[in-house]
Amino acid sequence: MVELDQDETAPTSAANMSSKKKELLSTAMKRTSEWIFSQEIPSDVTVLAGGASFSLHKFPLVSKCGYIRKLVSESNDADVSEIQISDIPGGAEAFELAAKFCYGINFEISTENIALLRCAAEFLEMTEDYAVGNLVARTEAYLNEVALKSLAGAVSVLHLSENLLPLAEKVKLVSRCIDAIAFMACRESQFSMSGRSDSSNEGVLSSTVSQPKPIVDWWAEDLTVLRIDIFQRVLVAMMARGFKQYALGPILMLYAQKSLRGLEIFGKGRKKIELQQEHEKRVILETIVSLLPRERNALSVSFLSMLLRAAIYLETTVACRLDLEKRMALQLGQAALDDLLIPSYSFTGDTLFDVDTVQRIMMNYLEFVVEGNRMAYQVDDEYVSPPPTDMERVGKLMENYLAEIASDRNLTVSRFIGVAELIPEQSRITEDGMYRAIDIFLKAHPALSDMERKKVCSLMDCQKLSREACAHAAQNDRLPVQTVVQVLYYEQQRLRDVMNGNLMVGDSPALPAKMNLYSTDIHPVSDEISSLKRENEDLKLELVKMKMRLKEIERSGGRSAASSPMSISNTTPSADKPPLPRRSFINSVSKKLGRLYPFVRADGDSISKGRPKPSKNRRHSIS
Repeated sequence: MVELDQDETAPTSAANMSSKKKELLSTAMKRTSEWIFSQEIPSDVTVLAGGASFSLHKFPLVSKCGYIRKLVSESNDADVSEIQISDIPGGAEAFELAAKFCYGINFEISTENIALLRCAAEFLEMTEDYAVGNLVARTEAYLNEVALKSLAGAVSVLHLSENLLPLAEKVKLVSRCIDAIAFMACRESQFSMSGRSDSSNEGVLSSTVSQPKPIVDWWAEDLTVLRIDIFQRVLVAMMARGFKQYALGPILMLYAQKSLRGLEIFGKGRKKIELQQEHEKRVILETIVSLLPRERNALSVSFLSMLLRAAIYLETTVACRLDLEKRMALQLGQAALDDLLIPSYSFTGDTLFDVDTVQRIMMNYLEFVVEGNRMAYQVDDEYVSPPPTDMERVGKLMENYLAEIASDRNLTVSRFIGVAELIPEQSRITEDGMYRAIDIFLKAHPALSDMERKKVCSLMDCQKLSREACAHAAQNDRLPVQTVVQVLYYEQQRLRDVMNGNLMVGDSPALPAKMNLYSTDIHPVSDEISSLKRENEDLKLELVKMKMRLKEIERSGGRSAASSPMSISNTTPSADKPPLPRRSFINSVSKKLGRLYPFVRADGDSISKGRPKPSKNRRHSIS
């Protein structure tokens, strides 16, 4: 702390007459002030500043305040008894400190009052033109020598300057604090990261960012007190000085967790915040999203999910929400089920969870994967593909999500199918997860028609069910009869293969070979093969986009899919009126589900050839 003493006149032997005159003048003013107080001379002027009234004397005020001197000299009244200063920055507190300085009363300058004193001194024109060592010079000296020498002090001064705008901007108090904070923050971060190798490779960067970083320190916590526009300017200044953008993630997380408190974004209910507060938090959230680093894995998926929930709740701009959805899609393989269970904030009796948002996230993920595979060809024509485990994790995650929302009675068949069709077939090693979701959906929607139940069950490939799932499905009354027949047929075929020694017990029959877009064992042998692969990837990307557009058109065109020719073609020709042999066959199966041999004739052929059998591709298609 610095103690102000109006008259620091240590004895000197210097021969400079001007300095002696100044010392004498200062001593005389001190004695005059002391004499005024000792004699208790009544005040001759009343100053109204910041809503408070001060009974003072003209002489000490006019001697140091150019602003008051001008008011007194320009007044028509020769004997001014009242002065009004209504717009002084800092109000009554700032004027009281300035008045104490004029009277020579000692007080301490600290980081808590330096911003008030600097702006009040500028407003009252307390410069060297009116007195030597005036308040402007004293406050500038404290700023340069004490306040802006530490990061905590600079943050404190900057925070207090937020209420002193625009004068704090005029005296460059805000810009100087921002520059000091940016300089010291970069210095601290470089010291913290000195033991960590710096690499521009994105893969190395991603693995480095995912580790705990020591750069989030005491100074990062201090930045959370700043207003959002000042906070943004500080981060921009830090990046201009070389601060790594991916290192902004933890700082933004701290700021978001503190500034977005009070939002009831985890339950369905009406908003309980005021409009002004809602607007402020909306601006904060949109600004934070605009500052998020672009590097992958710089932020956790749970944090992005929290921001997305808040963005939906506060009804931010569409661009803000789409940006968060794309960021979540990039790291969907790291997400947990709770990250996707985003509540629906519509109050029209819609679904419990926001299914549309998750659909867009999954579409973005698929587009990123396809685009990444297309761009993965290097100069030497070597194909680099992402690990298939990520796709398997996403597939398992989406199956769990589908099972979670399936119990919602407001979830329609079209929306359930829309989510299920987005799960890549390559990510489903078995169909047990899909069967579980379908069974939950059928249980929660007992009023579905036979056609709707058939469409739902067509999402799974019965050939890829495990033995436990097959045993459960064979006795499941909620499944259509055709689905039960398919399950029993493939189980019987599996047992035949085991008896013939082709498969081990518990294995599934060999599936027909399919083109795996995400396979890692594709190695081009010539330039022609590489070019064909690139063209194939482009065609598949276009196919995915066209399927998405077609789903949107069908969804907007009404719910007439059940009666369309396309939906009818997905069923077997004899679904509505099965022939008599089929009916008797089903009756026999219903009586003896445990016996599988009635499906085979004596000559080893399958069931009656008189009934047309649909093609395998159509029966097991998920479209």
